[in-house]
Amino acid sequence: MSLIPSHDPVVVRAADAETIGALPVMGTLLADSSATGGALSAQRITLADGADGATPHHHETASELFFVLDGTLQVLSGEEVITAGKGDLLVVPPLTAHAFGAAPGHDADLLIVITPGVERFDYFRLLGRLAAGEDVFAELLESQERFDNHFLDSPLWTQTRAR
Repeated sequence: MSLIPSHDPVVVRAADAETIGALPVMGTLLADSSATGGALSAQRITLADGADGATPHHHETASELFFVLDGTLQVLSGEEVITAGKGDLLVVPPLTAHAFGAAPGHDADLLIVITPGVERFDYFRLLGRLAAGEDVFAELLESQERFDNHFLDSPLWTQTRAR
């Protein structure tokens, strides 16, 4: 068995990508793990002025890459909150607490890549249903193992975002 993922080239046209939600938080699903042979999963997240993206969590097996396409992003990484601007890149390793949101007074548009890939499209669909009141929070909590998305508490993040 090869440890190198095998897959055909993946091309996702903007017009064909699935969009979840609407501003202030909107996600565009680009490539799920099944499309990339497990190499990665990718999505674009657009956040309006100061909007929260993800609450504090960690991944047991995956690193998460954040590339800021435009705007200003705040990212919790461990015990530090990093402010990143257009063109900045941040990679959070497995087991590291992280969260993200548009900086207060700013929008943020970012590309997120998780590697190795985790099937995440259904996670984002679940978040969309929760935001629309079509699902219950208990379902999100029950899905933590399946999506390798383990929620945690971060007083630093809570304090930073309350400002």
